[in-house]
Amino acid sequence: MFVITGATGQLGSRIVERLLRQVPAERVAVSVREPAKAGALAERGVRVRGADFTDPASLRDAFEGAEQVLVVSAAIRGADEAVAANTAALDAAKAAGAKRILYTSHQAASRDSLFGAAQTHARTEEHLAGLGVPFTALRNGYYATAIGLTLGGVRETGRLALPADGPFSWTWHDDLADVAVAALTTDGLFDGATPPLTAPEALDFEGVAAVVGEVLGRTVTRVVVSDEEWAAASGLPPAAAEFMLGMFRAARRGEFAVTDPTLETVLGRPATRVRTVLERLLQA
Repeated sequence: MFVITGATGQLGSRIVERLLRQVPAERVAVSVREPAKAGALAERGVRVRGADFTDPASLRDAFEGAEQVLVVSAAIRGADEAVAANTAALDAAKAAGAKRILYTSHQAASRDSLFGAAQTHARTEEHLAGLGVPFTALRNGYYATAIGLTLGGVRETGRLALPADGPFSWTWHDDLADVAVAALTTDGLFDGATPPLTAPEALDFEGVAAVVGEVLGRTVTRVVVSDEEWAAASGLPPAAAEFMLGMFRAARRGEFAVTDPTLETVLGRPATRVRTVLERLLQA
């Protein structure tokens, strides 16, 4: 049985949908915090069980009978809290007897990263590697949906005012979900940490602004502001603003600039381009 966590989230839901195209529903189980949101999956024959990464007993129940478990990383702020949640899920997968554990990591996973999430992924990967169970750490490219967090007001102002940055390997959830399913269903495709699973182009926000302008049919100017000025104007709580600033600092150091052909090789087709992503985000 395949068990997928976070099955109602952006990435997890896509993984489940694609997995159901390849294996019978009775071989698929999902672990979700709110089972009511997965009612449609239950109606299709998927086993739905409620679980929370902070509740080990619930994880044991959700992972019962698992042959493979794919743990979608916890969306929890705070490095120690996120690592604890992720490792609890990994430990539960091992305890359930999973023969293989997969984890959605990040291309920049490193304890030395300037981006807090990448540090979390590195610590989680280390724990996963020490469990003594065959594993795959899917080192996903930078989620392209994050661009949407920066586009507020761009239609009206024609300005993209953000801190200094660097290239990002913007990668679409659909493509990453396809590769995750390939990893689940193809023996020997990946062992251990994968190469960076990225689209082939890495754009900084000046490049993003140019593409946004093309999509909107108007000039969009990239304006560089200081970290402090951006944080003050963002309206975000201090912790959330600092999280985002870590992203910009890491980008300035080139942490997200690496691209790799592995994703397109596994897909057997071109990856989704940034322009297509922006067309979808701006039409939403």
